Amino acid sequence: MAHKFEIYEDKAGEFRVRFKYNSEVIFSTEGYTSKSSALNAIESIKKNGPDAPTEDNS
Repeated sequence: MAHKFEIYEDKAGEFRVRFKYNSEVIFSTEGYTSKSSALNAIESIKKNGPDAPTEDNS
């Protein structure tokens, strides 16, 4: 699979989500105190992401 979400625990013990495409990190989230919060972030991105507008600030 070319793209995927990964949940990992950072050095501070927080759970973070990163989105990877062809092994390259496209973005990562803030730290969450629980894994369930990180999973909720993934579901929110999946649900709300397709309709998100693009803002060009160039």
